[in-house]
Amino acid sequence: MQEKGSRDVAQAAVKMAATSSRDEEISLKSELSASNIKVGAVDFGGDFVSSINKIIDRAVFMAKRENIIDDSHDEEGSVAGAAHEAVIQIMQKAMGMNIGGKIAVSRCGEHVAVAVFFGIGMLHLNEVAIGLGHRAIGYSKNQ
Repeated sequence: MQEKGSRDVAQAAVKMAATSSRDEEISLKSELSASNIKVGAVDFGGDFVSSINKIIDRAVFMAKRENIIDDSHDEEGSVAGAAHEAVIQIMQKAMGMNIGGKIAVSRCGEHVAVAVFFGIGMLHLNEVAIGLGHRAIGYSKNQ
């Protein structure tokens, strides 16, 4: 099976972040696993500014829990950096607002991508935004 590249891994993260139910997540995870892409997702919400650290922490924790990355400094740092990049991309829209959504991490080989899918705003007057970050990391025993 040919190894997937950064574009494939990024698409997988965006698709996972945009899922609307746990059943859809499980189905997509199974489909991507057949393509040798590991993926996981976690929900989040709250005030944007106070949520930034929580979002990054949740991405790293979930990636370790789902065996997407190892418990190593370089792999945790790669996911944290990609998550930070994804969050920063929507900062201008989200500053001072409430957010809710999902963060997804995907990996194949050395490529790891983090996508955030946000609803931004209040009540039913939400804006929608997607942020995406990518990092290349060395192979691990999980690969």
